[in-house]
Amino acid sequence: MLTATTETAIRALIFLCSRSESFPSSPKEIAQAVGGSPSYMAKIAGTLTKAGIVNSRNGVAGGIILSRCPSSITLLEIVQACQGLVIADYCKALGDATSPDVCAFHKAMHDVHTATIRSLSRHTLKMLAAKPTPSGALAGNQQCRMAGLALSCESCNGKDGVKHRGKSKLVTLQK
Repeated sequence: MLTATTETAIRALIFLCSRSESFPSSPKEIAQAVGGSPSYMAKIAGTLTKAGIVNSRNGVAGGIILSRCPSSITLLEIVQACQGLVIADYCKALGDATSPDVCAFHKAMHDVHTATIRSLSRHTLKMLAAKPTPSGALAGNQQCRMAGLALSCESCNGKDGVKHRGKSKLVTLQK
């Protein structure tokens, strides 16, 4: 359902959540942290900037930062920025899916669309960043699409179990 671009954008935004708001991250820095190429990350950064999800800063110390609080950025907004509007136009000529006269497929696809929009709207970037990787029995599972995003302070290497933010130098644990 999600494109590689959308998944990479989500990984990049989770990385940005781990950073201090006042310190922009360059596409190169983000690409290294999420396992992508700097040029592809620059394209994604442009898409997210255009959508108003991040702000860009030019110059030597430039890069991108979140444009607002992660709790106000929904997964739906990220998906639509990267993939376009989530639309459902099945049997469009037949009318509204609430009509008892539409085909069963039309009704089923309307239900799928409605559930998808609801779910993507309910999940925020803050929620994704709060638990970026599996834990417990699934910790370290490399099948997770977000694997490798666990960030820790370089000085303690994550041994204290705290995800340090702000001015501490962050490193990405290997996939």
